[in-house]
Amino acid sequence: MRVRVETPARLHFGFLDLSGETGRLYGGVGVGIDHPRAVVEAEPADGVEIEEAGAEDYFGDIVHRAVEVLGVGGARLVVRDSLPRHVGLGSGTQHASAVLEAVARANGVEATREDVRSLGRGVRSGVGRAVFEEGGFVVDAGHDPDTPRSARRVPPVAVRHELPSDWRFVVAFPDGEGAHGEDEERRMERVVGADEGIADSVRRELVARILPGALEGDASLFGAGVAELDRLNGVWYTEEQDGVYDSSSAPIVEEFAAHSPVTGAGQSSWGPSVYAVTTSEDAEDVASSVGVPTLVASPDNVGARVSLLR
Repeated sequence: MRVRVETPARLHFGFLDLSGETGRLYGGVGVGIDHPRAVVEAEPADGVEIEEAGAEDYFGDIVHRAVEVLGVGGARLVVRDSLPRHVGLGSGTQHASAVLEAVARANGVEATREDVRSLGRGVRSGVGRAVFEEGGFVVDAGHDPDTPRSARRVPPVAVRHELPSDWRFVVAFPDGEGAHGEDEERRMERVVGADEGIADSVRRELVARILPGALEGDASLFGAGVAELDRLNGVWYTEEQDGVYDSSSAPIVEEFAAHSPVTGAGQSSWGPSVYAVTTSEDAEDVASSVGVPTLVASPDNVGARVSLLR
C-alpha cells in the first residue's frame, strides 16, 4: 500500500511564559498556513529507501528513526515537496510528523503524538504537531516547569479555532537562517527563567485581542494582538538574537507594519521569515511592498491530508 501525506507549514508567534512562574512553561501560540507544504509518499520495504534529490541524508535519518520507533520492517519514501528548513516555518516537526504518519500507514500501524516526541519534536512547543493534526489557530498548554526535558510530552492543545478563509498571511523571506539544533537549545536554556512581567503582558494580549479577534473574525484585533505578542517575545530574546527581531527580519517587520492594509506583522519563530496579517483583497499589494521574496498563504484549518494511492 502506498500512502501520501501532505502537511501545511506553521507560523509561530511566540510563547506565553518563559519564566515558569505561572506554573506552566512555554505555551506556544501559532497558526497553520496552506502554503508552502510538505508532501511525502511511503510504501512498505525491506529496510529504508529514499527518493529525494539533495536531501537523502536528512529524510533518511527521519525514516530510519520512524521505522525504529514504530517497530516496522522498513519503508520506501518519496519526497514530492518539502518545506524550507531553518526559516521559521516549522519544517522539523512537520517533516517528522509527515514521514512518521506515512511510514506508519503504509505498514498498517498507528503513529501517536508520543512517537513524534520520540523523534525529538514537541520538546517545547506543541503548535507544529497540533497544526499537523487539525490545522487552525492554536495555543498549547505548555509544560510543568519541574518536568525534566527528557520526560516532557508533546503539550496538549488548550485552544484551537478556525480562522476566516478570507484572511491572508503574507510571508517574506529575507536572507539568513534561524537558530536551530544545538545553537537553538543553548539559546533557549539561557532565556528560560526570563522576566515574569513580560509574561503578564503576553497573556493580556492573548485574552484582550488575539482570542477575541480569532473568535469574532476580526483581523484588525487579531493582527494587532499577535504582533504585540511577537514583539514581547522578542524582548525576551533580545540578547540571543541581538535585537527584538533577527537582524534580517527587523527591517521587513517595519516595512510591513507601516503598510496600512497590514493589521499586524512579526517574525515567525527564530526567523528570518516575517509574516503580515491582512485580507485576500489586499494580500498581493502587501506582498509587493517589500523587496524580498514573498508568498501569500491562507489559514489552513484542516491539517495534514492523508490519501491512499493504491
